[in-house]
Amino acid sequence: MDHFLYQDGILHAEDVPITEIAAAVGTPFYVYSTATLTRHFQLFQEALDGLDHLICFAVKSNSNQAVLSHMASLGAGMDVVSGGEYRRAKAAGVPGERIVFSGVGKTEEEMRLALEGGIRQFNVESEPEMARLSRVAMELGTVAPITVRVNPDVDAKTHAKIATGRKEDKFGIPIARAREVYALAASLPGLEVIGIDVHIGSQLTDLDPFETAYTKVAELTEQLRADGHTIRRLDLGGGLGIPYERSNTAPPLPIEYGAVIKRTVGHLGCEIEIEPGRLISGNAGLLVASTIYVKNGEDRDFLILDAAMNDLIRPAMYGAYHDIVPVVEAAPGAEQTPYDIVGPVCESGDTFAKQRNLPPVAEADLIAFRSAGAYGAVMSSEYNTRALIPEVMVKDDQFAVIRARPSFDDMINRDTLPPWA
Repeated sequence: MDHFLYQDGILHAEDVPITEIAAAVGTPFYVYSTATLTRHFQLFQEALDGLDHLICFAVKSNSNQAVLSHMASLGAGMDVVSGGEYRRAKAAGVPGERIVFSGVGKTEEEMRLALEGGIRQFNVESEPEMARLSRVAMELGTVAPITVRVNPDVDAKTHAKIATGRKEDKFGIPIARAREVYALAASLPGLEVIGIDVHIGSQLTDLDPFETAYTKVAELTEQLRADGHTIRRLDLGGGLGIPYERSNTAPPLPIEYGAVIKRTVGHLGCEIEIEPGRLISGNAGLLVASTIYVKNGEDRDFLILDAAMNDLIRPAMYGAYHDIVPVVEAAPGAEQTPYDIVGPVCESGDTFAKQRNLPPVAEADLIAFRSAGAYGAVMSSEYNTRALIPEVMVKDDQFAVIRARPSFDDMINRDTLPPWA
């Protein structure tokens, strides 16, 4: 569900015409719906009703400060994977006790930052990280609360680049070694073991891998408790997918995902954490672009847009699909034309879609990429010295720019010449 619908033939973000935003800020731009963000967060709250739980929004999916502040106002915690994301979460008003620090390569600086600023837990991913975190905590005269991320060797049946729970992936420690690793953690004076962490991948559209992984976590919980560890919190990660292709069968709903959690680990009396990102923010955003040219090739036609792979890298990086629609609705029964939809960057990979059917498109027509609220703006770059594009937030009939487009002077003046130049 989202709040991007046609009204009087014009695509709207809630009650704001996309054409109005385009006229005010120029294209390309991202636009987010507060109503959609709110609704998706509420779906997870409903799914975990009856369990002691905390929903930690995955900051890596969309780290705009306005989005984080809105999520904080709903009661969300934050899952961060860097010192920068930690600072963003704190700046958005999220207290340290609602921030979870994940990631395989935490530095001493990041550990100190979180220990001094407050942290709910570190999701520790290796024995060397444990040793370092213990030492840093002791130097600061404190104790670091930790879970250990276990790798359950479960195939998440997702894209290889976003699978994280197989034995060949870089994340966590093998579940077969969990008991010895927990024994080590308990022996380190700067650490307090409080739970277990698992995350098997992103964009999962099948509940079976979750069921398999969480069943293994339940078994491990019983084993670790028998070994004398106090396991009171289970961090189950995120990863529930969204329907990028509207014509496809819809992925499982949060309520169904919640049922899996209750069925597999609900009897353990643990506090449950989940870390959704994509399902909250993905369908809450559009990327809007203008058509620069309609180019007639030898055996195909191209739509050359002012958005490019540096603005939305997912199609180039993952071969990802996004629904692409005209902002001005086509007349009923309009003829469909296949286009290769591309950007202006000097890379053959700067291709959003091949032979995608659309109503006839002309120069300056507006095009919208759906499901672009997650892993869109956060993964953008200034490749080809293209400015980062604006981000806009909508609430009801109002909109505001929440990240402005920098000027070229801003971009150039960030660089400095060496004294000998």
